[in-house]
Amino acid sequence: MTTLFGGIYKGKRVLVTGHTGFKGSWLIHWLDKLGAEVYGIALDPATQPNHISVLKSKYTSLILDITRKDELEEAIRKIRPEIIFHLAAQAIVRLSYEQPYETYLTNVIGTVNILEVARNLDSLKAMVIITSDKCYENREWIWGYRENDPMGGKDPYSSSKGCAELVTAAYRNSYFNNSSYGKSHHMLIASARAGNVIGGGDWAQDRIVPDLVKAASQDSTLFLRYPNATRPWQHVLEPLSGYLMLGWRLLEGKPEFAKGWNFGPDISSNLSVIELVKEAARTWQAVRFDFEKVPQLPEAGYLMLDSSMAKKQLSWNTVWDFKTTIRLTIQWYQHFYEQTVIQTESDLNIFVKEATGKSLVWTSRL
Repeated sequence: MTTLFGGIYKGKRVLVTGHTGFKGSWLIHWLDKLGAEVYGIALDPATQPNHISVLKSKYTSLILDITRKDELEEAIRKIRPEIIFHLAAQAIVRLSYEQPYETYLTNVIGTVNILEVARNLDSLKAMVIITSDKCYENREWIWGYRENDPMGGKDPYSSSKGCAELVTAAYRNSYFNNSSYGKSHHMLIASARAGNVIGGGDWAQDRIVPDLVKAASQDSTLFLRYPNATRPWQHVLEPLSGYLMLGWRLLEGKPEFAKGWNFGPDISSNLSVIELVKEAARTWQAVRFDFEKVPQLPEAGYLMLDSSMAKKQLSWNTVWDFKTTIRLTIQWYQHFYEQTVIQTESDLNIFVKEATGKSLVWTSRL
């Protein structure tokens, strides 16, 4: 597996912030398999159980708060990373209503702190800032948001992600301008926005798949809050392959890739919550659902990304369709709860094998 992505990660010092979270834990596991020297900075896992604790990955973990700039800078200077994937964030929409200050502090000031450290870190060659599809000003239209659409957000979480994108663009233009690369600086920054990411190992509160499988494991019924909300569902490995492709090109010193990118699923995977739940029930008979009658806090009803730029310029493509994504995700939890089996390694191997079968660029031996 060390030959994937041109073999660029083998032996590289790679830092992942937010490695104790769902996406971050999958990323450090993949980076370990790619032969990287992996470091993680994050808070303690927010849930029990959690994905990071059941993985068998080699990495160095530092538990600290990215809002504490001095501690963060000291830690990163000791690591001397060559590339940073910044995923640390408060990622729950409903929690952002309850804790707006903490959400902005982590998602905006935390990102500023990472970028500030990067300004004076000579080892660092590339950085990928991970935000969200919710960073866009949501107009509830039926076509996908493109990278040049305006940032926005009607709730604290969404607007904090829009702010993180604006901060990233400002630092890139001010301190790491692509036109000055190789002259006044040697660092490239990109940002990445994914869809609604699902997969095994997510136990976060107020997310549809974790709520669904927790209910199934307890032989109870899940009450759906937004059954008709439409989201761009994708397996966690899909955007991670995009982030890793992006890091690959930045480490190669190609400034044309230092910008914002969408990594969303094909349009066929933009489906409603009720469609997702029905598909899950076909895989695991313990899944049961009904509809919530209590009024809910507002969330976007329709949201979709246009990933044409990533497909055309980066040659990134998805591997799994909606049904495969749901089946493998639900099977991960079913096997965890019924057999205490962890399928992360197996799912990654299947994903790489099928991507290789499709001759995707990142699987090619150069």
